[in-house]
Amino acid sequence: MATKRSVGTLKEADLKGKSVFVSVDLSVPLDDNSNITDDTRIRAAVPTIKYLMGNGSRVLLCSHLGRRVTPKFSLKILVPRLSELLGVEVVMANNSIGEEVQKLVAALPEGGVLLLENVRFYKEEEKNDPEFAKKLAALADLYVNDAFGTAHRAHASTEGVAKYLKPSVAGFLMQKELDYLVGAVANPKKPFAAIVGCSKVSTKIGVIESLLSTVDILLLGGGMIYTFYKAQGHAVGSSLLEEDKLDLARSLMEKAKSKGVSLLLPTDVVIADKFAPDANSKVTTVCV
Repeated sequence: MATKRSVGTLKEADLKGKSVFVSVDLSVPLDDNSNITDDTRIRAAVPTIKYLMGNGSRVLLCSHLGRRVTPKFSLKILVPRLSELLGVEVVMANNSIGEEVQKLVAALPEGGVLLLENVRFYKEEEKNDPEFAKKLAALADLYVNDAFGTAHRAHASTEGVAKYLKPSVAGFLMQKELDYLVGAVANPKKPFAAIVGCSKVSTKIGVIESLLSTVDILLLGGGMIYTFYKAQGHAVGSSLLEEDKLDLARSLMEKAKSKGVSLLLPTDVVIADKFAPDANSKVTTVCV
């Protein structure tokens, strides 16, 4: 596996006065009043941002928040905490692209930070639309990807902009995770077990297939387990389900069996009458 170039290889001569487009994962959990309940992801992004600030860059932050397009998931609610952690007043854009954003970038001082609005508000983001990626890339001189949590998805703000901005490098969080994964996969301690969790099978196909060639035990979690349950013939009610991926789930289970890999699903789940904190819920056993 090739080693991704790190932002740490870029020095002041490379960064001073440059506008740097930085993908970060700021999709933090919120309570009903839109208060941040866990700022781990924000704190994880700080080292890369501070490094760029310290070397005189104009930092443009791009992130998702939530899974729906709704005002509740505006990144504006993150500005106070982000400003506190960085020690500067983070500027908030009302958009991700356009003339207004371009003016904010031009006015940003060296060491300043601009937070773009939730890029998921654009349908072109998840479609990895080339024209949208070009508009994002036009805001900056180079690209840093520090959004490890979404790096497996080819979105305009991750895979798309990298085609138009050079250099494109990994942030410190991304590099740390990649170094760990490369070491774990290249020189695994046996028996080697891995846990993969995600809401959808479709976003983890490559990861699962790759791990099936290396691990002895693969444990699956998250919402995607219901597609595997249904593929085994179990009823899943109104749980998250990718009907069009049932055959894929079956093929992955068969592949695991042929390779002698124990592919394990949870033996119990939480069931509820609605998806909400105040739902009536209980733990029930799943026959797998």
